[in-house]
Amino acid sequence: MDHEIIISYSDTLNMLDEILEKRDHEWWNKFYSDRNKPVPFFKDIPDEELVSYCEEGILTGGNALDIGCGNGRNSRYLAARGFRVTGIDISGQSIRWAKDLTNEDQNINFQCASMLEYAAEADSFDFILDSGCFHHIKPHRREQYINCILRCLKDDGYFLMTCFNLDGGANISDYDVYRDYSMHGGLGFSEYKIKRILNSYFDIIDFRKMKETDNVKIFGKDFMWVILMKKRREE
Repeated sequence: MDHEIIISYSDTLNMLDEILEKRDHEWWNKFYSDRNKPVPFFKDIPDEELVSYCEEGILTGGNALDIGCGNGRNSRYLAARGFRVTGIDISGQSIRWAKDLTNEDQNINFQCASMLEYAAEADSFDFILDSGCFHHIKPHRREQYINCILRCLKDDGYFLMTCFNLDGGANISDYDVYRDYSMHGGLGFSEYKIKRILNSYFDIIDFRKMKETDNVKIFGKDFMWVILMKKRREE
């Protein structure tokens, strides 16, 4: 097996990618192929915390990046609030859906891309949203993923993440991912674990569970964490 040689750190990352189950663009294309599936975030409604932070005047406009934008539900809300929005997703199916639902005059640019490979100028975004991607990022790719966000985010910009808590995702350790060769559909994070990871890179401004809501115009599920952050400042 002369082609399976580990020489560099990059080779190690690629090897770990290979041994885990693959939720790549093909998997997500199949997931998004049926637009009528009873998936809560298939509805064309924004996240409750995104609405809250905009209405409270915390998020006020500028350039926004919506990572894993899906059908563009949050991108369209941000555009309606005056943001210039770039929505990216690794699924070409989801990007086609997003474009189908979006008026051409809305200030949104949808692209089929992974955040790990996304080419954007440094310090180009005032606001970056990750609504449900982080719990699918493999542990060995986390640092790379976060560094991509840090590079794109302005020094005074906001980063907003929603990810599974232990009620929504798999209650396993990072080591178990490799013992089981699986992410088990998405990792669940305890408050301690997610803060331990993020505090190395960000100052956490707000941390709470997403609010469960019966409002048909807003997405809200309490099995998600809501974390609003800024880049960590050196003291």
